[in-house]
Amino acid sequence: MTVESTAARKPRRSAGTKRTSAKKPPSPSTELVQLLTPEGKRVKHAEYDPYVADITPEELRGLYRDMVLTRRFDAEATSLQRQGELGLWASLLGQEAAQIGSGRALRDDDYVFPTYREHGVAWCRGVDPTNLLGMFRGVNNGGWDPNSNNFHLYTIVIGSQTLHATGYAMGVAKDGADSAVIAYFGDGASSQGDVAESFTFSAVYNAPVVFFCQNNQWAISEPTEKQTRVPLYQRAQGYGFPGVRVDGNDVLACLAVTKWALERARRGEGPTLVEAFTYRMGAHTTSDDPSRYRHDDERLSWEAKDPIQRLRSYLASETDTNEGFFGELEAESEALGRRVREVVRAMPDPDHFAIFENVYADGHALVDEERAQFAAYQASFVTEGEGE
Repeated sequence: MTVESTAARKPRRSAGTKRTSAKKPPSPSTELVQLLTPEGKRVKHAEYDPYVADITPEELRGLYRDMVLTRRFDAEATSLQRQGELGLWASLLGQEAAQIGSGRALRDDDYVFPTYREHGVAWCRGVDPTNLLGMFRGVNNGGWDPNSNNFHLYTIVIGSQTLHATGYAMGVAKDGADSAVIAYFGDGASSQGDVAESFTFSAVYNAPVVFFCQNNQWAISEPTEKQTRVPLYQRAQGYGFPGVRVDGNDVLACLAVTKWALERARRGEGPTLVEAFTYRMGAHTTSDDPSRYRHDDERLSWEAKDPIQRLRSYLASETDTNEGFFGELEAESEALGRRVREVVRAMPDPDHFAIFENVYADGHALVDEERAQFAAYQASFVTEGEGE
């Protein structure tokens, strides 16, 4: 059985079946759920270990492959932006375990509402990586059909996707469907009013939604300690549903905790907040310079907790995985990088004047003035061969 088979469809509940009322949430705890240490040692957890207890070496290799290929795609996208092929890129470097673990916990009929950094979740949902890049090149507004993979378009407005997810989940409950919804957001978005409203509505209406917060320690240049006085997952207590903090660099723990939360939602027990405690290894986006607000020693301390290396250590020491597997994966990784590069370079150039369209339904004098100014600016550049 492969890792992908964990997302197999299950029967839907018949229409009209009522969901049970939410259980009383557990008392707050500062426990960090971890099943795989940074050194690659397997540890047990009484509550969450059963959700991955029967995972096979083949499935573990599948998780490792997912993380490696996602990181390779992400690195290629960053390089393409530096070469002028993309306007912007939001890297997921360091957050692969949080995204792959939670992404592989989903069933096909579950629905995902991402931010703009969930490249690993998109991979798990079967969205072609190259389809993620059109928006960042400026040639489309998304690039995929959300309903084909139950993966919504990327959301740039911080936190608004949690409201979309909550409303969708409320509809799922009213339809009597046996599926769940998951909303991804970051620690910075947790300070948005949209997220607070989502927590309120999801709790009151007992919506089958999982709020998956990737706490990567920095909301652009603002550290978490300047955003909250308590651990983020404990905020759920004030809304009447459980919160769990999981090691976001531990793919097994992220898989187990998300499975638990999704199954809880499907049983009609309401929302859950999962805080994946991880680290953003790179810049917030390619327009950001993290060296201006954080120290290198902080990054070095988190490099020792690298999610890919810890699973590789476990595979090498505790399974029959040989060097041939890693070599073949390296070749596959490079092939993916080449394909991404070729597809992006074959994309059309963005229409520089499209930004002025659809601002107002009937046009506006100020927009016309700005368009003219931009046209004059573009015309001021000397084309190749002129003036020589």
